[in-house]
Amino acid sequence: MDVLIHLFVGLHIVGIAALLGGFLTQMKAMGQGTARFVPAMLHGALTMLVTGVALVGLNQADDQPVDNIKIGVKLALLIVILGLVYVKRDEEKVDRGLFGLVGLLTTANIFIAVLWT
Repeated sequence: MDVLIHLFVGLHIVGIAALLGGFLTQMKAMGQGTARFVPAMLHGALTMLVTGVALVGLNQADDQPVDNIKIGVKLALLIVILGLVYVKRDEEKVDRGLFGLVGLLTTANIFIAVLWT
């Protein structure tokens, strides 16, 4: 079971890397007001959602403790991120504030995962 959990943790990290990487590649465009949500951001957010749900299930099945409040907060942030990216994915340019919000929420999600013990 540990190998499977570690596999999903790795895939979860790949998802966050795609989401944050997509955001970072658009930083220069954000300064010019032409940033857009790239497909990597949508795919990264979806990967995080699927692997995160799988990780909660695997950890509970393995009788490991799960902090449900932490998971709920992370899930809420991810749903907001996913909703924004999904709705605005076809637009040629996205408002600076909205684009920055996705980056802020993504970064917050990372820090919650690492620092909330």
